[in-house]
Amino acid sequence: MHDFAGQTAVVTGGTRGIGLAVSEAFLAAGANVVAVYAGNDGAARALRERHDSAHLETIRLDVADAEACERFWKELAEKRERVEILVNNAGIRRDAALALMPVADWRRVLDVNLTGAYQMAKGAVKWMASKRYGRIINVTSPSGRFGFEGQSNYAASKAGLVAMTKSLAREVAKRGVTANCVSPGFIDTEFIADLLPEQAESYRKSVPMKRFGTGAEVAYAVLFLASREAGYVTGATLEVTGGL
Repeated sequence: MHDFAGQTAVVTGGTRGIGLAVSEAFLAAGANVVAVYAGNDGAARALRERHDSAHLETIRLDVADAEACERFWKELAEKRERVEILVNNAGIRRDAALALMPVADWRRVLDVNLTGAYQMAKGAVKWMASKRYGRIINVTSPSGRFGFEGQSNYAASKAGLVAMTKSLAREVAKRGVTANCVSPGFIDTEFIADLLPEQAESYRKSVPMKRFGTGAEVAYAVLFLASREAGYVTGATLEVTGGL
């Protein structure tokens, strides 16, 4: 649908689940992709084996590590003239009732899901603003609006991501940079594979379309917001939830 030939997209969490679908959609649309991943070398290797190395690079990075993120952008600038697209997809869950939630689990989820997106966007904005063009897409969740039991940390991180995106959109609009969110509902990936069968069925019934979505359906929304044609869309959240 969209032509991204010659453009470079950085996708965090880009080797599994939704991020994998996004990375492969950009590759299919002609983009160069830098797929960032936290630690699963096998998934990164499998992605490289399926695609032309001239258009794909995988980089291991903890987005919660501020110094590592700064180093990532510095090293990328030495290899590439510009990056047009950043997709902040990296995210984790560590579910527990708030009263029983370890402090470490609260902090880690916020550090990866929210602070990680801030740190990656910070590096991208400096680059994009100087070129007067860019697209930043942050992957949030309906949990940030509705809240789900046992996900106070996850919900807080995803709600914060929407608020951050709205503020960022205002800051960079005059520089030709847009910032938006995509909010996937229940998507059939390993991210929800740990749900008990009865819990999964309950969630499925709560979706008006009575099914879970696919990574490709989320990737389609991401590519739209990353396109030049979406240049007047900023500060928005596009829901891909089956009507949840």
